[in-house]
Amino acid sequence: MFAFFMTSECLLVSKGCAVFSGPPREYLEYYIFPVLLPGMAELLHRAEEEKCFERKRTKFIACDFLTEWLYNNNPKRKDESFTEFFSIPFVKHWLKDHPRRPIPLSLLLSEEAASIIIQSFWRGYRVRCDSEVQELRQWQKKLREEKNIFNVVKEFWAIQEAKGK
Repeated sequence: MFAFFMTSECLLVSKGCAVFSGPPREYLEYYIFPVLLPGMAELLHRAEEEKCFERKRTKFIACDFLTEWLYNNNPKRKDESFTEFFSIPFVKHWLKDHPRRPIPLSLLLSEEAASIIIQSFWRGYRVRCDSEVQELRQWQKKLREEKNIFNVVKEFWAIQEAKGK
């Protein structure tokens, strides 16, 4: 790895080679901003699509997007195909040593999918509160206890396993 040092005269690489002679501002204006600013503009468009300005938490990770965008728009990779963030070699190497926590399910689901899950749990709760359903559940519990269904199932599988041997 190289370490960069910016002085008022030039940008130096830790190996001692002068890369750019001139003030740091010129280096930024001629080498960094022309590459970085289109990426930042694309980042803002994507953040808007992902509704980052409307919500407190989203699954969108701006640094990941910018890393992927800069890697894929590198002039040295002009003829190569698009590479997803987790397929970039240096990202793979970094994540191997520094794994991430999984993204919570609440951030991965769309609003429609989340509403369907919430509605299904609510409907199930409401049905289980119904007196007829409560009566049926009590009857099933009593039947299981009387018939000792757990032992019947256990014996059944023991017989099936014995046949297989």
